[in-house]
Amino acid sequence: MADQDARSGEGTRPTGMPVLRWEEPPEGPVLVLLDQTRLPAEEVELVCTDPAALVEAIRSLAVRGAPLLGIAGAYGVALAAVRGFEVEEAAAALAGARPTAVNLAVGVRRAQAAHQEALGRTGDARQAAAAALDAARALHREDARASARMAAHGLALLDELLPAGGHRVLTHCNTGSLVSGGEGTAFAVALAAHRSGRLRRLWVDETRPLLQGARLTAYEAARNDMAYTLLTDNAAGSLFAAGEVDAVLIGADRIAADGSVANKVGSYPLAVLARYHHVPFIVVAPVTTVDPDTPDGAAIEVEQRPGHEVTEVTAPQVPVAGAGGGIPVAPLGTQAYNPAFDVTPPELVTAIVTEEGVVSPVTADALAVLCARSRQVTIS
Repeated sequence: MADQDARSGEGTRPTGMPVLRWEEPPEGPVLVLLDQTRLPAEEVELVCTDPAALVEAIRSLAVRGAPLLGIAGAYGVALAAVRGFEVEEAAAALAGARPTAVNLAVGVRRAQAAHQEALGRTGDARQAAAAALDAARALHREDARASARMAAHGLALLDELLPAGGHRVLTHCNTGSLVSGGEGTAFAVALAAHRSGRLRRLWVDETRPLLQGARLTAYEAARNDMAYTLLTDNAAGSLFAAGEVDAVLIGADRIAADGSVANKVGSYPLAVLARYHHVPFIVVAPVTTVDPDTPDGAAIEVEQRPGHEVTEVTAPQVPVAGAGGGIPVAPLGTQAYNPAFDVTPPELVTAIVTEEGVVSPVTADALAVLCARSRQVTIS
């Protein structure tokens, strides 16, 4: 079950405060999420008391973003274990809630493995639940550290590619603290440039279909006092043509073994524009987003979202009339093509920035070396 508790909007959540937390009130442990579907109009918390509520929060995009989905999935397994639900069943439902974002399944498997190991070793369900929760908390901490390291590597790369400074960066979708245990992925790089005085302008794509750039990235940029400008996705080409973009920074939901990058729909056209205009196209993501079991872009399952997310718009506290609960912007019965992601081939990617370093040029061999190095660091 899930309950919503409205909070007053401006100023209640300091920038960088985690958008997901584990709490243990007297009535039992819960997972508390900032409902991202309600931003920026209001800050509302969603309290999940069972795995089914978390699955619905993931599907509805109340909680979203590759790294945060991994963390949420791990906590979901712990929630199932602590509250006495069938852990294997809950893990399967959580991992399948969104098929493209590989971090979700990675987080679920990590907590699930910790639970299974402790249960097999001790036979004690309470100790096994505690092990799952410890695994989730460890993943949460690791992601915060990874975010800081990605920001440092990404800023160094920007300075190398654009030594004159005054970076004008275009970003797509949302990749800040709302998707991370820390300050994010691509947005964290732009934020580091801002703090060092090297960001001249952040161009923010509104990002169809759910306007996650307009609603979320602009929200985070404003809270960090960044110089930013919002634009419609199809206005990006005119910015490139005018020479107003120095680099593109995006995140990723899955990176195939060959370096193909699945990210929010609209990323691939940006890569094509960047290549034509000789602008660096940089992907920022943790190593856990690289999936060696997905050989190439064609093997990435692209999530198809409901058509009403395109044919209607949703505004909190506004009366609705559409079948999907929003305000209709297309004739009744209009069919909509609504993929959540598209796939950019590696030859269009200038570099992939991870917490373990930068891959450029992007090749299968280079990614394999990076992943192997990351595993060695984790083991040691």
